[in-house]
Amino acid sequence: MKAVVEKYHGLGNDYLVFDPNQNKLELNPHNVALLCNRNFGVGADGVLEGPVLENDRISMVVWNPDGSIAEKSGNGVRIFAKYLKDAGYVQKKDFHIHTAGGQVSIHYLNEEGTRLKASMGKVSFWSDDVPVEGPRREIINETMVFGRIPYPVTCLSIGNPHCVILMDEISKDLVCRIGRYSESARQFPEKINTQIMKVLDRTHIQTEVYERGAGYTLASGSGCCAAAAAAYRLGLTDPKMLVQMPGGTMELEIEEDGTVLLTGDVGFVGTMKLGSTFVEQLRSFT
Repeated sequence: MKAVVEKYHGLGNDYLVFDPNQNKLELNPHNVALLCNRNFGVGADGVLEGPVLENDRISMVVWNPDGSIAEKSGNGVRIFAKYLKDAGYVQKKDFHIHTAGGQVSIHYLNEEGTRLKASMGKVSFWSDDVPVEGPRREIINETMVFGRIPYPVTCLSIGNPHCVILMDEISKDLVCRIGRYSESARQFPEKINTQIMKVLDRTHIQTEVYERGAGYTLASGSGCCAAAAAAYRLGLTDPKMLVQMPGGTMELEIEEDGTVLLTGDVGFVGTMKLGSTFVEQLRSFT
């Protein structure tokens, strides 16, 4: 049995596209984890499974590298949109991708499809949408304790859950230290993605990301949407801003109704034909 994956990245946040129309192998949590393993597999921050085609509807599934499923991924949907163009599934400039976290509108900004704008949906700060335990409330600058240290936390959902912490200085070590506690903290029954954020001025912020089911990543599309939405809601930025991450910079715009527009680049790494022995390993997980 042959199996082929396509590797792309969005600002260093890398994904494998697994097209079920081109492969007979069925994905499950165990073989996804092996595919994403950087020593024994191909190596990636996740797997994008699709397209699933129903009439004019295009759907995808986002797998985390630990084999769990994410509702939505900002880099993932843009990477998947680039693959759809490369593979000939989509010719028009504007279309929709359906995810477990809601519909995402895509607009290609160049002919190659390497630069895209995604309408990621509306943000909600309400605790039952994130979700966060306790009485229904908006989680804005609320104190929460992770690893015995209190932090000022703003939580929100943009189809997947985020915890944003405003800080004077940020680093990889710090977000990893916090994220190891916050990801599975009792406050978050469905776990959570964690961003620490530094505001540089009204149109520039920096963020470091620790993703649920993935750990530290160089960039996160939904993560920078969450950081931008939190900064704007806290009154610290204008609705248009640049979000700087270790992997690069994305453009964010928050519309009046709370819809977040994400603009950034996608790179194609290559097509990989998996070895027969490795495919048998993947098939052995049932």
